Amino acid sequence: MKIGITCYPTYGGSGAVAAELGTQLSRRGHQVHFISYAPPFRLPSFQENLFFHQVGTMSYPLFEHTPYTITLAAKMADVALAEGLDMLHVHYAIPHAVSAFLAREAVEGRLKVLTTLHGTDITLVGTDPSLRSITRLAINMSDQVTAVSSYLEQKTRETFHPDRPIRVIPNFVDSTRFHPGQDEARHRFARPGERILLHLSNFRPVKRVTDVIRILARVRQEIPVKLLMVGDGVERPTAHHLAQELSIEKEVFFLSRQDDIPSLMQVADLFLLPSEQESFGLAALEAMSCGVPVIASRVGGLPEVIEDGVSGILRPVGDVEGMAREALRVLTDESYHRHLAQAARQRVLDHFDAPRIVPQYEALYQELLEQ
Repeated sequence: MKIGITCYPTYGGSGAVAAELGTQLSRRGHQVHFISYAPPFRLPSFQENLFFHQVGTMSYPLFEHTPYTITLAAKMADVALAEGLDMLHVHYAIPHAVSAFLAREAVEGRLKVLTTLHGTDITLVGTDPSLRSITRLAINMSDQVTAVSSYLEQKTRETFHPDRPIRVIPNFVDSTRFHPGQDEARHRFARPGERILLHLSNFRPVKRVTDVIRILARVRQEIPVKLLMVGDGVERPTAHHLAQELSIEKEVFFLSRQDDIPSLMQVADLFLLPSEQESFGLAALEAMSCGVPVIASRVGGLPEVIEDGVSGILRPVGDVEGMAREALRVLTDESYHRHLAQAARQRVLDHFDAPRIVPQYEALYQELLEQ
């Protein structure tokens, strides 16, 4: 099949999943064309059957802001005609599904449109009164809609009352890349005997990165520990300032955005995700695949990923003391740590590994083309 994929290329779960999906599909013999204003941050620089088409920006005195939705739609239509695309698979309803709808009209309906919902396009952007009606239209005009968790599927139905069913196809991870192993980089961050905590996100307020800093401060009172903060965003200065206030800035490594995530996962002893909201929690899944126990908030789609007390630990949002207490137990009880690590890895292999999920998308593509 010839598939066009559009996603936000910036740091975040939706872009990571879209890039991984395209990579996996191209390996399976499909021709995949990414269409966006920049290459997704995890897209390989070169791979057979994998292509990137950049959306240009238009400057015109009457446009106060670049009309990206229109230029994206035009590029989608151009690529569809030039490459003979069978379908457009867009990640996020706004604006990508709207652009895909316009592109389909431009090529006189010779395209199928599949929209995958990831979270904030429904729980934040879509619920804005100024965008609510157009988000519902974007969902209803798609030939098929998927959501990355049952939680998000239910939230979409409750919020937008769509005209069609929404299928749940969960996020996934390539377990051959995200696998257990002690990377040589560990000595760069911790001395022998020190444990390593890890947090990875886009540092938006919803990620509650200051809770991560406070958990570190509490754990450090009992055992020697370091913290790796991977990613960047508006809350990074706040987190850095809090670390200084608590006099633990020397225990925190702010590593900004990184390309080699598996190697960083492999040096960690524990992953922290105290988010206020998560529709799935891809970073937690990647840590689990690396055999790293996860402590996360009991919100959104995270209980679908983590079995509390079995393959990870879930606590209420904002329960810094509870998360710190659980972290100390995991970091000081080798048997418990090993149990959680093995169960986390096995859960990924049983439910979220790429060979289990990618064929579900392939089957859905085929179903759409046969309609």
